[in-house]
Amino acid sequence: MANQVVHVEIIGPDPDVLRRFYRELFGWDAPAGAPVAPAISDTTEYSFIEPKPGAIGPAGGIGGGADFDAHTVFYVGVDDVGEALARAVVLGGEIALAPQRNEGTGVTVGHFRDPAGNLVGVAGPR
Repeated sequence: MANQVVHVEIIGPDPDVLRRFYRELFGWDAPAGAPVAPAISDTTEYSFIEPKPGAIGPAGGIGGGADFDAHTVFYVGVDDVGEALARAVVLGGEIALAPQRNEGTGVTVGHFRDPAGNLVGVAGPR
């Protein structure tokens, strides 16, 4: 992978409110029911943001649920999520979410906090 931003997420305790907000603000269509790892969002509450025709940029998602703190996160594409998280730790970061496999999409994701505390995601095939 080219270590580029491949996905962004907006997570909160009431995903329906978020979907409505971003639909009204930006015209994003994000119907619930997309596959997701349970550590990322309630599995029935996640949605992929449907890109507008001709749009460019990373994919996105909206989700969460009552047990999820509000946050946004961007994901950088990597070949191996576990290795990327381990490297982040060596460089002064901290693992916030160990690798999680989304069997619905075949993607593995993880989160780390950088030395300043910023939440960053990594995503890849393993």
